[in-house]
Amino acid sequence: MSESVHVPVQLERVLELLAPALEAPGAVVVDANLGLGGHSEALLAAHPGLHLIGIDRDPFAIEHSTRRLAPYADRVTLVHAASDDLPAVLADAGRKTINGVLFDLGVSSPQLDEAGRGFAYSYDAPLDMRMDSTQELTAEVVVNTYSAPELVRILRDYGEERFAQRVAGLIVQERAKEAITSTLRLAEIVRAAIPAATRRTGGNPAKRTFQALRIEVNAELSALEAALPASLDALALGGRVVVLSYHSLEDRLAKQALAARTKDTSPPGLPVPLPAHQPRFRLLTRGAELPTDEEVARNPRAASARMRAAERIRLDED
Repeated sequence: MSESVHVPVQLERVLELLAPALEAPGAVVVDANLGLGGHSEALLAAHPGLHLIGIDRDPFAIEHSTRRLAPYADRVTLVHAASDDLPAVLADAGRKTINGVLFDLGVSSPQLDEAGRGFAYSYDAPLDMRMDSTQELTAEVVVNTYSAPELVRILRDYGEERFAQRVAGLIVQERAKEAITSTLRLAEIVRAAIPAATRRTGGNPAKRTFQALRIEVNAELSALEAALPASLDALALGGRVVVLSYHSLEDRLAKQALAARTKDTSPPGLPVPLPAHQPRFRLLTRGAELPTDEEVARNPRAASARMRAAERIRLDED
């Protein structure tokens, strides 16, 4: 892999947004999608009193980050778990509250670049797509055993594929002849299902199908739906959350979760707001922040990133 793929996305902005919450000695930050550990390493270097809890469902990420963060080993707790296991991870670590949390969502560079893992349509590989190689469900199982309506739902909901019906229909037709076991064959089937006029624009026609299958195999959206609210619940007063999303489905979930915590829910028409209905958080970003042109030039994988952040300004009423 080239060195460029190791550049953490929007690193300077992540550090800037989280810094006010992490300055106190004994502060705790959670990196809920550890990956290659680039953000974590920078946070530990910037805050000598910081303890970091890193979570990742990919054993490779834990192994790699253990080596990378070895100089900070006494301030690091790394856990092989999914992000929605966050409450249990915090309980096991004896942490009732945290001061910061980072969600760097999506697929990591090694997962994309290692052909044998089956995430990319640009390599011929087994249809796998598991972030956690210890789980049973693979993309091959989904493609060959899910019903046509289930495939349509996944392709439409997770891939935002306009031709979900056609793609699912051809997958079912082709798997009846022979099981679909390789990324190349699946990409060819998807290409054949997409109308020729559409194939000429918008990049590889298999992109949306592969995204949809990856999200289904790894339950990415349901994990975020559970993990993000749980992390907000755990934040101390002044604690901050940063979410880096890479497609509209993730960004929509982040937007909704943060909006729910940053609005006044007092009934309309009251002369004064009710304290119990006041916002618990305030937004730190205006909409979704995009990477700069300079960052995209330096790190092309940042191009699709969307960043949202918020700060806890009030504790929940007992």
